[in-house]
Amino acid sequence: MDWNRDQIRQRLLVVCGGVAFYCALQRLPALAAVLRWGLGVLSPFLVGGAIAFILNVPMGAIERALPLGRGRRKGLPKSLRRPLALILTLAAVGGVLTLAVCVIGPGVGEAAGSVTRQLPEAIRRLQEQLAAWEAALPQLQTLLGDMEIDWTALSQKAIALAQKWAGGLVSSGGGLIGGVVSGVSTFVIGLIFSFYVLLQKEKLSRQGRQVLYALLPMSWADRTLEVLRLSGQTFSSFLSGQCVEAVILGTLFAVSMTLFRMPYALLVGVLIALTALIPVVGAFIGCVVGALLIAVTDPWQALGFIVLFLVLQQVEGNFIYPHVVGSSVGLPSIWVLAAVTLGGKLMGIAGMLFFIPLCSVLYALFRDFVKGRLRDRGVPPRKWRDPPGGGA
Repeated sequence: MDWNRDQIRQRLLVVCGGVAFYCALQRLPALAAVLRWGLGVLSPFLVGGAIAFILNVPMGAIERALPLGRGRRKGLPKSLRRPLALILTLAAVGGVLTLAVCVIGPGVGEAAGSVTRQLPEAIRRLQEQLAAWEAALPQLQTLLGDMEIDWTALSQKAIALAQKWAGGLVSSGGGLIGGVVSGVSTFVIGLIFSFYVLLQKEKLSRQGRQVLYALLPMSWADRTLEVLRLSGQTFSSFLSGQCVEAVILGTLFAVSMTLFRMPYALLVGVLIALTALIPVVGAFIGCVVGALLIAVTDPWQALGFIVLFLVLQQVEGNFIYPHVVGSSVGLPSIWVLAAVTLGGKLMGIAGMLFFIPLCSVLYALFRDFVKGRLRDRGVPPRKWRDPPGGGA
């Protein structure tokens, strides 16, 4: 059998790929270490890409809204629209964060002041409890005297345990400081990198397309770009829908707490709106913080707040979230809940954020595949539109 050069190349690639896969399976720990090292090196650029993707959603809307001067038409020069849109986006994000801090800060300060005011009463109750225990102290001393306890050995063990705990605290403190410094530096480098990406996104996109068409067959490159375009649109729509859902939920809590005359209504509403950016379970974090703040003032109102939260959470989880987020990404409500559950089991909070748009992309690709197969096989629509026995 005669083989041409392309067939020989394909078979060599298959053999080399199989050998490489076998070697990777034999050295999984070393491969995992190399992957962790690579992710550590690339982490500033991955963070920068994520920041650029998030900021590009409001930045694109702002840039389209800015007037563009053409000919005699008054407006901004094209070279100034992008930098101005980036500055306005950063100002808007900074303004939202500043507003949140201005709302949360005074509320937390008021709660701390309330705790300080109630501290003397708590100390008085503690003194009364200690006085009640003092009556039973002679009996306790008699009981301890009857027991044979090696206090010297016990004290030595306590000292050794304290030394071990102190050494661990020092080492963990050094590791914590190093982790904070590393995280801050990674974020700063990623933020600067995101500015370059946003200011030159068309040029980078053009270069990426050139690389794809240079390395892949044209049909593969076309399909890859189609999937990337669908993924970008889906993830952007997901971010927009998530923000809208968070604002709706925070507003519901602020209005409901105001109607029921609960304290810290605006503070808790802002907290829940911020934490609700984490799909489904994020609002529970705001619930815990809000309940603790309200419990400082009135424990019974904190119990009422928890009941209110459970009611609003049912409304949000079954009606608002699947419809708002699901419609924004083109994913049916049942698959939104399935994606959140699966992502949370596999990757935690990050999985919840990632799996909804990912499942939306897979859903759209599989839907197009099924429709194409039905069209190629000539299956008439009445075969799959009507339920079994529907024509009888």
